[in-house]
Amino acid sequence: MELELVAEGLRFPEGPIAMADGSVILVEMQGQVLTRVRPDGRKGTVAEVPGGPNGAAIGPDGAIYVANNGGSFQCIDMGGLNVPGPTPPTHTGGSIQRVDLVTGAVTTLYTECDGKALVGPNDLVFDRQGGFWFTDHGCSTPDGRKYGALYYALSDGSKIVRRRDHFVSPNGVGLSPDEKTVYMADTLLGRLWSFDVAEPGVLADPPAPLQPGNVVCNLPGYQMLDSLAVEADGRVCVATIINGGITAFSPDGTTEHIAVPDAIVTNICFGGAEMRDAWITASGTGRLYKARWPRPGLRLNFNA
Repeated sequence: MELELVAEGLRFPEGPIAMADGSVILVEMQGQVLTRVRPDGRKGTVAEVPGGPNGAAIGPDGAIYVANNGGSFQCIDMGGLNVPGPTPPTHTGGSIQRVDLVTGAVTTLYTECDGKALVGPNDLVFDRQGGFWFTDHGCSTPDGRKYGALYYALSDGSKIVRRRDHFVSPNGVGLSPDEKTVYMADTLLGRLWSFDVAEPGVLADPPAPLQPGNVVCNLPGYQMLDSLAVEADGRVCVATIINGGITAFSPDGTTEHIAVPDAIVTNICFGGAEMRDAWITASGTGRLYKARWPRPGLRLNFNA
C-alpha cells in the first residue's frame, strides 16, 4: 500500500477527522491546538485547546468534541523521534470539551464523574443516539499508574457514567457497524477488548467474574496499541506503536499489519466518496499520511 505524505511539522498529531471538503481536522497534542490540514498540505489553526487535546470527533450538532488529557504526556526527543514520556508533576486531570467550528470557542463539558476527577481522557466515538463512549487512559505517577476507565456521556453536558474501570491504559474506542459492540484498545497491554452493548450507553453484564470484557486479541511480543477506526465489514484498525503501523483485527482475533515509517503511529480515520481514503497520524515524526485502504471504512454517525 502506497503512503502519500500530506503534511509534516505537526506537533504530535492525533484525533484525525475526515471532513466533507477533503480536508482533515486533527489535534496537535503537543501544540495544544486543533488544526485543519488542506489536501495540499496547508495548515491552519481552528482553535487553541490548552492542556493535551488527544481524541476528537464530530458530534450531532456539528461541533468537534475533544478528549483532553490535561497534559498527561510530556514529550521527549529521542534521536529525532517525538516520544510521549512521563506525566509532568503539574498535571491535575483532564476533561471533555466542545469546540465550535465557526467561532473556535472551547467549552468544557466534563471534568469529573460521581465526584471523581477524570485523569486523562483519550478517545471518543458517537453512537446513533448522539451520546458518546470515551476512554480515560489514566496516567503514570512516580509510584506506578492511575488506572483508566471506559465512560458514556451525553453531548449536552447533562450525563456522564463510568461503565468499566480499573484498566491499565485505555486508549482507542470504537463501535461495531451494528453498534452492539464497543471496542477498546489497551495501550500497554497491546490488547483489543470488546464489550457487549445491552442498550445505547449501557453495557451488558461482564462475561464472567473478574473478567470485565472479551479479549479480541493480545499482540505478540512488545507492541502497543493507540487509537482506532472501524471498517465497514467490522474489522478494527488500531494504530500500533513500536511495530509502527496499523493492525487490522478481525472480530475472530486474526490480524494483518500495514507498516508506516514511524514507531509512534497513533491514529487512523476513513473518508472520501467510497470511504477508502485513510488518513494516518505518524506522531513520532509529526506527519499526516494518506493511503488508499483495501476496504471501505465505516461511515461515522456525524460528519461535517
